[in-house]
Amino acid sequence: MDKKYQPETLAVRAGQVRSQFNEHSEALYLTSSYVFDNAAQAAARFSGEEEGNVYSRFTNPTVAAFQERLAVLEGAEACVATSSGMSAILSLVMALCSSGDHIVASTGLFGATQQLLGNIMTRFGVHTSFVSQTSVAAWEAAIRPETKLFFLETPSNPLTEIADISALVALAHARGVLVAVDNCFCTPILQRPLDLGADLVVHSATKFLDGQGRVLGGAVGGAKTLTDEVLKFLRTAGPTLSAFNAWVLLKGLETLKIRLEAQSANALELARWLEAHPKVARVYYPGLESHPQFELASRQQKSGGAIVAFEVKGARAEAWKVVDNCRLLSITANLGDTKTTLTHPASTTHGRITPEQRAAGGITEGLLRVAAGLEAVADLQSDLDSGLSLI
Repeated sequence: MDKKYQPETLAVRAGQVRSQFNEHSEALYLTSSYVFDNAAQAAARFSGEEEGNVYSRFTNPTVAAFQERLAVLEGAEACVATSSGMSAILSLVMALCSSGDHIVASTGLFGATQQLLGNIMTRFGVHTSFVSQTSVAAWEAAIRPETKLFFLETPSNPLTEIADISALVALAHARGVLVAVDNCFCTPILQRPLDLGADLVVHSATKFLDGQGRVLGGAVGGAKTLTDEVLKFLRTAGPTLSAFNAWVLLKGLETLKIRLEAQSANALELARWLEAHPKVARVYYPGLESHPQFELASRQQKSGGAIVAFEVKGARAEAWKVVDNCRLLSITANLGDTKTTLTHPASTTHGRITPEQRAAGGITEGLLRVAAGLEAVADLQSDLDSGLSLI
């Protein structure tokens, strides 16, 4: 589809190829395999000499439509969809790194990503150095001759620290290092890392791209030479996005812009209210002037996003009191939903990493993370205040 169209148009129209029935809504192709006209065509399809569907582990028309739509939105040459956000990160690392390679990543990464890079991948000879999200000098100091990849998540989960993508790209590319950016929190509606020079963009499509907490999905986008390597891994290892999930994600993309803009507006209002609350010690939100990277976020993102983290005055007992007294917010670790969610990162999303890793990432026992949904902000404030008032 012509990329001259605006994002909201591309999110609704890009990637659709109608069948012989000329359906208006995207078709859902639930099939494991495909029939060939003859033996020669089968051989040509399997070898890649002829384009076409082969087996739904790595080729499916519904998945292809989602891949093309997301690629257009991100400004990527190509995109590979996977079964979840974590499988997207795994596929990227397994496709591009080999034993002996080195990765530099942020201490502020999502807990499962830290587990993958810091524990699991070390068993295969791929080692990671974790550095401050916001210190370009720290990233530079961590580079080794064998460094292959910078992996960053901006804004970070849950403290919403902002990495200077352009600065890190300039540093990495001067040393022949690739840059991958997890764009889960912003999506291409608020931030396009490839436009800032990044080589790859990664998504947990489970979050805002779906937007209604229905299905799991992931994606890796970028230059075709790189995504082809990811596709080779997916073809063999099989962390495949199901056709049904791809179809749901296509529907999610259609409303992504209006949802995320409304959720971001709610998050900003909620962050300002929390910042003024007498029982709140600190608020982390890139749209607040008090945020350490407010100016950078204003240049790099279109808004502060929908995630707000805050520290209560106290520790775990006080934070859990807020959680336990909520009746409206959903107590769940998922985010990006139309329903506002609340979680205590130290005991959930970051519970499997060490206390030292949590401390390095700023994950305190009094920290809570809110992912703003589409409810009335006054109702969200009232629900949170029911617990905060008891501290």
